[in-house]
Amino acid sequence: MFLSVFDLFKIGVGPSSSHTMGPMTAANMFLDSLRERGAGDVARLRARLHGSLAFTGKGHATDRAVILGLTGLSPRHADPDRMAEIEAEVRESGRVSPEGLPAMAFVPEDDLIFDYDENLPGHANGMSIEALDADGNSLTKRVYYSIGGGFVVEDHELDGTIPKGDAGAAKAEIGYRYPFGTADEMIRMSDESGLSLVAMKRANEYARYTPEELDDGLDAIWETMRSCMERGLSMDGELPGGLFVKRRARNVHQALLAERSANEQSPYGINEWLSVYAMAVNEENAAGGRIVTAPTNGAAGVIPAVLRWYYDHHTGATVQGVRDFLLAAAAIGGLIKHNASISGAEVGCQGEVGSASAMAAAGLTAVRGGTTRQIENAAEIALEHHLGMTCDPVGGLVQVPCIERNGFGAVKAVTASSLALRGDGTHFVSLDACVETMRQTGIDLSEKYKETSKGGLAVTLAAC
Repeated sequence: MFLSVFDLFKIGVGPSSSHTMGPMTAANMFLDSLRERGAGDVARLRARLHGSLAFTGKGHATDRAVILGLTGLSPRHADPDRMAEIEAEVRESGRVSPEGLPAMAFVPEDDLIFDYDENLPGHANGMSIEALDADGNSLTKRVYYSIGGGFVVEDHELDGTIPKGDAGAAKAEIGYRYPFGTADEMIRMSDESGLSLVAMKRANEYARYTPEELDDGLDAIWETMRSCMERGLSMDGELPGGLFVKRRARNVHQALLAERSANEQSPYGINEWLSVYAMAVNEENAAGGRIVTAPTNGAAGVIPAVLRWYYDHHTGATVQGVRDFLLAAAAIGGLIKHNASISGAEVGCQGEVGSASAMAAAGLTAVRGGTTRQIENAAEIALEHHLGMTCDPVGGLVQVPCIERNGFGAVKAVTASSLALRGDGTHFVSLDACVETMRQTGIDLSEKYKETSKGGLAVTLAAC
């Protein structure tokens, strides 16, 4: 098992890694399959969304994502300022013309189907894309699953269950010096090597990237996070989608700056700074802006908020510290994804904001000089206190309760880090046990509370 820092931190667009970036990527994958087989006989494309992709697809802009993906746009290279224009062009023309392929009919009103009746067996976020000839006969069909954080797999790559980690498989990986598949292995390898978690993670990354490539990539992630945050702190008005939710980050930020200038800072200042940073990112995500999965879009504000707080408010913070933070966070995120899930549609928001909070706690503890045991402890504390959290977005939009929830995830991350650093890393519940608990809780959690908008706040508020 090895997930790169760049697998977990992907640059893309909002509002959802699983419902926007994933389907866009799946559409790209389908186009690649057509290029491989040849598409001279293809006249029309058809896509069908199932499960959570169907129930919350409208609010998560899944329809736009599929349309853009079938034009050949990828999440990383899609221009947020042009997405609406490109979508409108396809809806008007009823055709897509991706590079290297002939123009093909695709009328979204007819060819993009939200199937609310059938759930595909492999994952809650299932979809299919089909190529048809001029007579409407099926030529080829692929089934894809968007499994959270922008990760996409085809149906033959899933066994229909939330995967449970296999430490033995991790040891079989070739080329990675420290292929830990569990937190226990992580601690043992750190003890035996005498290396920090960051040093082990960096050594693993060098199996795929040069030192320069790694640092440049980490810097690009941080710059994208900062740019997203700055835009969120400067914008006001209402978010799209019909809930008429107002942006708040700009006004809160201006108030905090005014208080700091007047030397009248609130005793609760750290919580307010963390919250406004997180809200700025998630307001941008809700608006469909440029975003970094961390590890998902719905939880994209937690890690940037804690990282910004470290970089701007900590004496001695450095660019190298930012890189180390991201590496430590990615190491923990990889363990969670490998042994449980980061998908709200699989395990609820405990897998999104809970995972992000654990990752942020780990990163902050690492740059504050924590040992591997203290890093593991911080991650466990943060995740433990998100267990059971539901994913019940109102109106299927990544706005309520998602935006505020990221602020609370950031606050919990800093609290977890501080608690862990006050101890020696010895604690009662291990991170491995906590991750397994999250996995089991996700299996037991009703579908109503797993990104379907069929329960919780999504229903209660609609009835008010």
